[in-house]
Amino acid sequence: MDKNFDEWNECKKNRDKNDIDIYFYEREIWWCAIGVNVGFEQDGKGERFARPVLIIRKFSKNVFLGVPLTTTKRESKYHHSFPFLEAESTALLSQVRLFDSKRLLVKMGKVSEKILEDVRERVRKIV
Repeated sequence: MDKNFDEWNECKKNRDKNDIDIYFYEREIWWCAIGVNVGFEQDGKGERFARPVLIIRKFSKNVFLGVPLTTTKRESKYHHSFPFLEAESTALLSQVRLFDSKRLLVKMGKVSEKILEDVRERVRKIV
């Protein structure tokens, strides 16, 4: 499957021009424009190259540590499933990374403090 790096690059340029302050907090799940990435790094989907991301640590008003999510249920050293919006979400723990708030698109909701702490603990164990 060919990846559409050129289209993502144009989308990324537009996201970078965004000067609107986006207010976000730890425990929130947002649709996030994570883009088209190299090799086995998780890609976004659709025309906005987006995927749900759980905010696990806020460093500033513009930067956070997030973990991409999938609806494919998995449980392993690198995956952690939890309930969200009457369904099951799986955190892709090996894909945790730093994001800029300019990538945030739409807030989906918030997880409990217990779920956030479980995800954080699982991330700590693999790094």
